[in-house]
Amino acid sequence: MPQQDSYSSSSRPLEALAGGRLTIDLDAIATNWRTLSEHLRDGTECAATVKANAYGTGLCETAERLSQEGCRTFFVALPQEALHLRETLPDATIYVLDGLFPGTAATYAAANLRPVLNSVPEIEEWSAYCRAGNKPLAAAIHIDTGMNRLGLMPDMFAQVMADDYLTGAFTPCLFVSHLACGSTPDHPLNQIQLDTFRAATAEFPEIPKSLANSAGVFLGPDYHFDIARPGISLYGGKALDPGTNPMVPVVKVEARILMVRDVAENQKIGYGGAKTATKPMRLAIVAAGYADGFLRRAGSSDKNPGGFGWLDGHRVPIVGRISMDMMALDVTDVPETVARHGVFVELLGPNVAASDLAIYAETIDYEYLTGLGRRFHRRYGTLGLRQDGT
Repeated sequence: MPQQDSYSSSSRPLEALAGGRLTIDLDAIATNWRTLSEHLRDGTECAATVKANAYGTGLCETAERLSQEGCRTFFVALPQEALHLRETLPDATIYVLDGLFPGTAATYAAANLRPVLNSVPEIEEWSAYCRAGNKPLAAAIHIDTGMNRLGLMPDMFAQVMADDYLTGAFTPCLFVSHLACGSTPDHPLNQIQLDTFRAATAEFPEIPKSLANSAGVFLGPDYHFDIARPGISLYGGKALDPGTNPMVPVVKVEARILMVRDVAENQKIGYGGAKTATKPMRLAIVAAGYADGFLRRAGSSDKNPGGFGWLDGHRVPIVGRISMDMMALDVTDVPETVARHGVFVELLGPNVAASDLAIYAETIDYEYLTGLGRRFHRRYGTLGLRQDGT
């Protein structure tokens, strides 16, 4: 059963009534999963991280397509997500990264979910539940190797693993850690975390291990271990800061032009008059704003450039602040027959990468993908090529 949002499947607006449309290419996600799998060393399983509604692409729809492609293991953040996913994939291995919530062990067990145990209290509760039912259920254990977020510090992990009363009642099936600086390949913390993870788990060669997120896949085979769990790269995002992005885009957002207007030189544009027209301009006002996930920080001012859209081969810059429901685009150089009322402008997709927009908004492409609004008409299909033919 697909995960529901504020519009039920029967009440989501038709495309004709929506300000924008969001196209999701499930085959492109599958292509990215195959690309990531091919980067892994022999013997490493390629799982999929599908938390946050599969980075905005639809949890169950995306996971089902990946399962068809051969993916067998999935990581989510919350037990709610895991329960939705279990309805769609009854036989998949599902890990819950946020761990075991108090008093919920029976729910995890009934749905065959594997908590990633992040603390001693979680381990104690899972162990007690398994002991009471005399069932050594599977769970992962998270080791904090330098992120200082979730997980056991290496010395505590060693104590826990030496305590048969704690770990003897359940089956530790996976050791997990998370790279803090993987997107920066030369960052010294990557090697420190790798060495710490190896040292902490060396006594348990029989238990599978997972360190590589999307960035870890591209850091090389030393980081791959037994299971890689890519996220952002599946959805076309850029895992490493330097270099080009080998992944194909998977989403396309287009917004409807509400009005095309002429603006005289020296006129102020948008809230706060942040942008001044330096020449006579034509602006297209489009029906997408920060309520739809287009971050206000990506707007432009007289001091700073902003993001951009794409219209029939033309890069059209954002002019002024992004409002809740709309933004202005500079279509001065676009033929009037093209930039007209009702036409859709690409705001994210093959010609406008989320990683490019993220630069203007001083953020990362994760925020764009996971924050795409719910007012768009959502559809699944093929994105097509960039307008330069690639």
